Amino acid sequence: MAKSMEGIKYEEEFILNPRGLKLFTCRWLPDNREPKALIFLCHGYAMECSISMKGTGTQLAKAGFAVYGIDYEGHGKSSGLQGYIRSFDSLVNDCSDYFTCVCERRENKMKMRYLLGESMGGAVVLLLHRKKPTYWDGAVLVAPMCKIAEEMKPHPIVINVLTQLSKIIPTWKLIPTQDIIDSAIKNPEWREEVRNNPYCYKGKPRLKTGYELLMVSLDIEKNLHQVTLPFIVVHGGDDIVTDPSVSRSLYETASSKDKTFNLYPGMWHALTSGEPQESIDLVFSDIIAWLDERAMPSTSRSEREYKAGNDPRVVASHGEKATC
Repeated sequence: MAKSMEGIKYEEEFILNPRGLKLFTCRWLPDNREPKALIFLCHGYAMECSISMKGTGTQLAKAGFAVYGIDYEGHGKSSGLQGYIRSFDSLVNDCSDYFTCVCERRENKMKMRYLLGESMGGAVVLLLHRKKPTYWDGAVLVAPMCKIAEEMKPHPIVINVLTQLSKIIPTWKLIPTQDIIDSAIKNPEWREEVRNNPYCYKGKPRLKTGYELLMVSLDIEKNLHQVTLPFIVVHGGDDIVTDPSVSRSLYETASSKDKTFNLYPGMWHALTSGEPQESIDLVFSDIIAWLDERAMPSTSRSEREYKAGNDPRVVASHGEKATC
């Protein structure tokens, strides 16, 4: 499906992952002009790309970037049990396969490549970077899930119980949680839009999902010093879903030479969609300015950044090349 709007071309399609599952992908492209660079979206837990990140895709495409999104397995319009993360590694691999496939297209070979992750998507971005440390040119991290605040860390006994239960009844919805929508989204209209979005998961976290999120958070926290790519992290000062002090810890601990941390007093978790419009505009103004300073013309990617080993072919199930 393809449609044009306000100088932007929007397209969507399904691809097949190596486990034989159909994954939904979408893209926002500047109409009738060469994109400045490629941006790949990683959405948050229980969210999706085409509706909940439409504002992000639209804003960035209007600014001249080609924007690509994918719904993870069990999320949005993709196949899989809704809200279920069987393996965070598989989720990251699916993103890596699709994003790399897009980058390999002839017209994209020399374009700069950026990742943008919101909340749990921030963890996906950091693991994509770890998987291929020199491949990505930079990252935008929006209220990222990259460490568990000390006061929120579960007791080792609780972790042990969760580990055992997740093996026995992995899909059960037993993890108590507060209403994230109420806690994350300030704008009541957007809050209702998310509530009414059938592709957003609103049940309690499944046991294996909770276990995977806990383990990946602990893993990333131990390896923040390994982050070397250029990045900007933006976080709302009043965010109670992911702790702003955790983003500061990422900023202070990462080995990146080019790193920026913007804290927005009074803003909540969903600062690119759930705030008043003037606040959203401010955040995107900062993000786009950061990208514009770093995105070079498509012909200027250096040979150092373009290595044969960086571009593995993507193979789907049954030995067929994945569509992207």
